Amino acid sequence: MTVDFGFQKVKKEEKETMVQGVFSKVADKYDIMNDMMSFGLHRKWKDIFINEINSYANMTLLDLAGGTGDIAKRFIDKGGKNAIVSDLNKEMLDKGKSRISKKINKRHIKDIKWIHCSAESIPYEDNSFDYCTISFGIRNVTHVENVLKEALRVLKPGGKFLCLEFSKVDDTTISKLYDFYSFKIIPKVGSLIANSKDSYQYLVESIKQFHNPQELEMMMKDIGYFSVNFKKLFFGVVAIHSGYKI
Repeated sequence: MTVDFGFQKVKKEEKETMVQGVFSKVADKYDIMNDMMSFGLHRKWKDIFINEINSYANMTLLDLAGGTGDIAKRFIDKGGKNAIVSDLNKEMLDKGKSRISKKINKRHIKDIKWIHCSAESIPYEDNSFDYCTISFGIRNVTHVENVLKEALRVLKPGGKFLCLEFSKVDDTTISKLYDFYSFKIIPKVGSLIANSKDSYQYLVESIKQFHNPQELEMMMKDIGYFSVNFKKLFFGVVAIHSGYKI
């Protein structure tokens, strides 16, 4: 069986290794590239995303494919008690831990833990977390359904799942401009800044190939989330998906 790796079709068992190769190549410049590609807007999107959390005091968070810890840091800053950043890519985790060790905010060091694991196989017991999040990571996994099932499993009853991901731009004119920027500019910037044009070619292709919001919403409902919805931001460039565990 084959799956999408950008616009390529690859063997299902090969995708995970290929994706991890992409992120290992760009880990050192990942945060800089996020700022450059989005003109800093990814920070605003993440601020809006974290505000979808209903309460923070004494709450626990598992952030899947958490990379360098942007979501976990925001959660702790809002008053969360304990945040776990999980990622299958060790280079991304190391980069995140290194960044936090240089910051003044001691709560980031004390209250954020870093776990090397796959979002498709979470090493925690059922009913462990108040919140489970994933931002700009779910399109890179091999089996989206497995991530959604695992997130639901580790959430406490009443817990909330949140996903921030690139979406489908509705306006035709804006969509054409966005595609031009994505396919003609971003890989070139990736080559100049991160020395990896191919990695950013994959990343923009992966956005194009990913499920539309309605499809992801239906998947969440089928798996067992309730009160499922999504909202688009910035002309539909990104969307926030949410759902609860009964």
